[in-house]
This record gives sequence, structure tokens and C-alpha cells, in this order.
Amino acid sequence: MKNINSVLNELGVDLKPWTGSKIHSFSPINGTKLASLAADDSAQVAGKVASAHAAYLQWREVPAPRRGELVRLFGDELREHKASLGQLVTLEAGKILQEGLGEVQEMIDICDFAVGLSRQLYGLTIASERPGHRMMEQWHPVGVIGVISAFNFPVAVWAWNAALAFVWQQRDLETVRKNTADSDCGAYPVHEGCGAFWLGRPCRSGRINYRQQRCRDCHGR
Repeated sequence: MKNINSVLNELGVDLKPWTGSKIHSFSPINGTKLASLAADDSAQVAGKVASAHAAYLQWREVPAPRRGELVRLFGDELREHKASLGQLVTLEAGKILQEGLGEVQEMIDICDFAVGLSRQLYGLTIASERPGHRMMEQWHPVGVIGVISAFNFPVAVWAWNAALAFVWQQRDLETVRKNTADSDCGAYPVHEGCGAFWLGRPCRSGRINYRQQRCRDCHGR
């Protein structure tokens, strides 16, 4: 098993911009401190929520199949980096390696599901008792949503929310779990890389959380 720095390097993660004293990550395997990270204050969080809302207003105009294409690219990146992400989960959550890899596979599976869903956002047309009248069911996004997910599933649960949120036009704000902060960090450049490919230009995005300065939801801009 590789050490945490080697795994993060493989994923293209530089922890220096996020280093601080608010969030400490320890390995449950041997109690080793893996990292100490900064945390955003209330003003920074409010700024990121505002940025997410601004991005949402544009992202909802992107056709659903096009949104699904971004999720497909994300799934492909996860396949490429599955081994490293699985090791990261093992180091930080204390799971056996096969369980860590299984979590990443959950991410891949929900991406596949979301891609299909992006072309199946149907609504019902319902017969009405009123003459010259019909009722139609149409889905509308609610906007920015906040998610607090489980520390013992540091990447799978996030992906369940994020992949579907991308397709459904939602903006997914998620807290960092102090027990598995590095696993959160490890997933960002994977997503960032697929965003850059989808946009055809260097991507400005990075997943929103309480310690990062960039907004991952610039894809609709």
C-alpha cells in the first residue's frame, strides 16, 4: 500500500493551497496524521453558495443530454484512476482495499445510470376533464442544494448526489467530512480533468466545499 502523498501525487493533488489547522485527518489503520487542512468561514461559504447559484442559472439552460455527456466523461476518468482513488479511501477510511475499490466502482456505476437518465427525463401528459385542456408533468430543478454525506462512504455517497445533480440541473454543495478530507480532495482533479475536456478549454472548476476557493460549477458559463 502506498503512502498518502504518493497517492495524492498520482491524482494530481497539491495539498499546499488547502493546508491549515482546522481539519485534521488521521488514518484509522495506525493513527497517523495524514493531513491538516483549512476551513472556510461563514463569509467564504456564503460566497460559494452565491457562485453556485449563479452557475446553476446557466447550467439549467444546457440540454440534458449534453449534461449527461459531462457525467460520462467523469465516469471514464474514474475508471482510469480507480486504483489510486481506491487506495486513498483505504488509507483514510480504514477499509480493506477491495472495499475502497468498490466505492469507486459505485461512483462509476452511478455515472452510467445518470448518463442514461439524461435522455429519459420524461413527464406525463394527463387527460383532463375540462374541454380544450390538458395537464402536463414537467420537471424543474429546485436550485442549490446542500448535502451532508457519510464519512464512512467518502466518495460513493458524494457521487450518488453529484452525478444525478449534474443531470437534473441541480447545484450540489457538499460538506467535507473531517475524517476523510483527503478522499474529498482526491476526487476533485479527476472531475476537473473531465470538465476541461468537456469544455474544450482549461477548466476553472473544483468541487465546492467549506475549505476550497474554487467553484466546480463553472461548466455552464
